[in-house]
Amino acid sequence: MTERTLIKNLAALPDGPVTVSGWVETVRDQKKVQFVVLRDESGALQLVNPAVREVNPEDATSEARLDITETISGLSVGSFLTVTGELKHDERVKLGGIEVKIGTLDVASLAIPETPIADDSSVDKRMDWRFLDLRHPKQNLIFRIQTTFEHALRTYWIDNDFIEIHTPKLMASASESRAELFEVGYFDTTAYLAQSPQFFKQMAQPAGFGKVFEIGPAFRADPSFTSRHSTEFTSIDSEISWVESHEDVMQLHEDLMVAGVTAVKAKHGDEIEALFGIALEVPATPFPRIPLAEAKRIVAERGYEVPRHDDDMDPEGERRISAYVKEEFGHDFVFLTDYASSIRPFYHMRHEGDTTLTNSYDLVYNGTEISTGAQREHRIDVLVAQAKEKGLDPEELDFYLDFFRYGVPPHGGFGMGLARVIMLMLGLPSIREVTYLFRGPNRLLP
Repeated sequence: MTERTLIKNLAALPDGPVTVSGWVETVRDQKKVQFVVLRDESGALQLVNPAVREVNPEDATSEARLDITETISGLSVGSFLTVTGELKHDERVKLGGIEVKIGTLDVASLAIPETPIADDSSVDKRMDWRFLDLRHPKQNLIFRIQTTFEHALRTYWIDNDFIEIHTPKLMASASESRAELFEVGYFDTTAYLAQSPQFFKQMAQPAGFGKVFEIGPAFRADPSFTSRHSTEFTSIDSEISWVESHEDVMQLHEDLMVAGVTAVKAKHGDEIEALFGIALEVPATPFPRIPLAEAKRIVAERGYEVPRHDDDMDPEGERRISAYVKEEFGHDFVFLTDYASSIRPFYHMRHEGDTTLTNSYDLVYNGTEISTGAQREHRIDVLVAQAKEKGLDPEELDFYLDFFRYGVPPHGGFGMGLARVIMLMLGLPSIREVTYLFRGPNRLLP
């Protein structure tokens, strides 16, 4: 089999024979010459064919050239093909300064001529035809960025002696809120899809693993139709032993974000600027830290009162505090710290001397929360008391509470949504744009 060359690698090659494969993006079928823009996973290329409209009996090659001409005339956008021909560098060619004169053409698969989506189709329509939507160069780049970002995080973890774990996604009982769980039949009983690896990554601490991480699926039975929610998502989680406070977790978190953004900027920065119009900036450390109460005061002084129905920061408040941080510190990230125990899970450690506050934080990126982290409560008596206070039955949590009955070090960690990070990094309006196959309350296909 002739070796295929990726389009992005052609510019570095000398003029001469090459083989390329991809799908048809456009066809210009002129009387004397035909042009085809071929795209593969790495870029686009102009193919050229001197058209032959009838056989010349004096030219032995004219019949083959006629076949190629007729084949190109019948090509539909989206058809996959392989071409072998002559690479030529020509600065007059607008598409990369190179073109390939077609020698042979093999159609692997013809596409239906009528394309069901266009660039201006709604996001829901594009999700219906996601495999076609993903052919767009922007979509291709999104998932290359995601790959680079994840690889950078893994590299950081591995270089710093973390252990990767893969926790189960079928659970016997709720990990946090039963209201947000999907129930599934499990033989003669009921199981739940994990909304978080929380309990299992904590289990690694009494096991003596010390530092762990996981990138895996999580599920939330949350009937939200917002631009930043999904019912199935990829969760980035890490947990570490021997923390003194949530400050240790925040330091880990910001180091990981710096590693991820640095790698993305180095590999894709120019493409991001060209396709998304964003000059990606590597964040400086330490990230700004603002206690939640102070953050609410700041946004109130700037003309917005966060609704008082709970003790959290609402989406508009997140946007407002991010705008303040950008103005005052030139930073895209901010840690909001010291959340009220009334809105945090029972396993978050509370402040020494003030049990109304927790050693916890949310990380806000470009106006939207991407993560929650905290120091965990490791003292069994306190943990049981806090569970009861939240209306939980300790007997139902026995398997979890057992972790703390046989010795556990002080520890903490965070969970972060991968898609939200990429969405905010690229300034996109919806998490659907950065999810390979989105799942929401009314979407289970494709």
